Amino acid sequence: MRVLVSDKFSEKGLAILESTPDIQVDYRTGLKGAELAEAIAEADALIVRSSTKATAELIAGAPKLKAIGRAGIGVDNIDLAAASRRGIVVMNTPGGNNVATGEHAISMMMALSRRIPQAHGALKNGRWEKSQNIGVEVFGKTLGVLGFGNVGRIVVSRALGLQMRVLVHDPFVVPDKIVEAGAIPATFEELLAKCDYVSVHVPKGEKTLNLINHDTIAKMKDGVRIINCARGGIVNEQDLYDALQSGKVAGAAVDVFVTEPCTDSPLFELDNVVVTPHLGASTSEAQDNVAIAISEQIIDYLRGGVIKNPVNAPQVAPELLERMRPVLSLAHTVGSFVGQLLDRAPRDLKIFIGGDFALFPDAPLQIAVLLGVLPHFGIEDINPVSAPYLAKERGVSVATSKRESLQDFVNVIGVKAVFEDGTEIGVQGSIPAPGEERIVRVFGYAINVDTNGYLIVITNHDVPGVVGEVGTLLGQRGINIGQLRLARHKDLSEALMVVTVDGDITPEVVAEFGNLPNVTSARVVHLVSE
Repeated sequence: MRVLVSDKFSEKGLAILESTPDIQVDYRTGLKGAELAEAIAEADALIVRSSTKATAELIAGAPKLKAIGRAGIGVDNIDLAAASRRGIVVMNTPGGNNVATGEHAISMMMALSRRIPQAHGALKNGRWEKSQNIGVEVFGKTLGVLGFGNVGRIVVSRALGLQMRVLVHDPFVVPDKIVEAGAIPATFEELLAKCDYVSVHVPKGEKTLNLINHDTIAKMKDGVRIINCARGGIVNEQDLYDALQSGKVAGAAVDVFVTEPCTDSPLFELDNVVVTPHLGASTSEAQDNVAIAISEQIIDYLRGGVIKNPVNAPQVAPELLERMRPVLSLAHTVGSFVGQLLDRAPRDLKIFIGGDFALFPDAPLQIAVLLGVLPHFGIEDINPVSAPYLAKERGVSVATSKRESLQDFVNVIGVKAVFEDGTEIGVQGSIPAPGEERIVRVFGYAINVDTNGYLIVITNHDVPGVVGEVGTLLGQRGINIGQLRLARHKDLSEALMVVTVDGDITPEVVAEFGNLPNVTSARVVHLVSE
């Protein structure tokens, strides 16, 4: 298996790759255009830092590519949608450079406050500019930290050590966790209004692009200082420049830019700005850490299918995955059952997780259902990464609901396909006891069916003689019945019959069921328990 490493990479990471049997390392940095496209065409995996741009066009020209690894946390240089549609897993290393980035943010804040770069530059050029470089203390000041992820936590701890008052805004973190760290939970508006310093530590996305802009800066204290060591574009560079010029913002420390490398910016002209060329993660320890981590992750995936730190696929802890295996198997089975009953794509696919199963995360179960359904759309090469994108591309909306309290079952997984005309096809499964996977509802009929082998699913008028007619037809064709289950509606007008048979059923035999006077539909489902 061939691994292309296209950005500067730690020797320790390369050593791990090169010492792994079956792994061929292609370490070439600085590739562009046709050279990069040629190199990736034969690669099973790609490892990048921030220089290589894994665009949709580049990914399209890599038919063997199975994984992209980012030695670091940010993946804005990787087209996630293009990778996901192809079923290429994208992994990063979120923990490897946390300390380096957090320390850099604190360093930038201190350099900004004490005007260290300006004084250094002046003295190096023969000017003793002591009075021109009077700084401010951070002691007793209020720091606002936007984002309480791995890096944000480190910034908080270091700032508290400097005896600063720290406010934190992160809507996806329980306030108690912020309090436990010694900081004060705050709304976005409160943080803007009360802080002497604002440090950005949120991921870049649709909701955070231009998060710090003209309007949000206007809500800050006069003389605020802004630090961005997260991602370029979270702070609007033009709006920051204008606020620095006007004096609304006393100073800024910027490590990241919208376009990188960045060697020309209006910000560079200002004396109250400290800039560095994206050095947040640039320590020797951090580079070793992320290189070692992504090398091990790529090897684990290529050799054993193990996914760690995925960006475009759900991650389940190993101990939880072991508990979920029977449930994932049932979800796949129910999805496969529904998929084989479809003759066209539904508008909606509604997944229901009930009882004990509602305690599990729904994303892996949703994907297991899709892996059961989608092969029956005639789609090949589906994996956990590509499945949600393939459904979306075909116009199928997927939604999951949960309910812990059930009346009929201890647990259940249901899948309902809803079509444009409002008609529905629904199947539910349950595990009433360990190792006893069952289909418990089909088309709304309560039933109890094993989930292995060939099944004939028949709907019919609820009149005498239908079971005999079905049995006679199968007997005449030399087909042995293993199990026969019956169900009917309360109004006694329609009924359901699920017949388990020994061996496959030909389309010709299925068509013969349609000739029976009281049979309204007949379909064959083949289930294989995992």
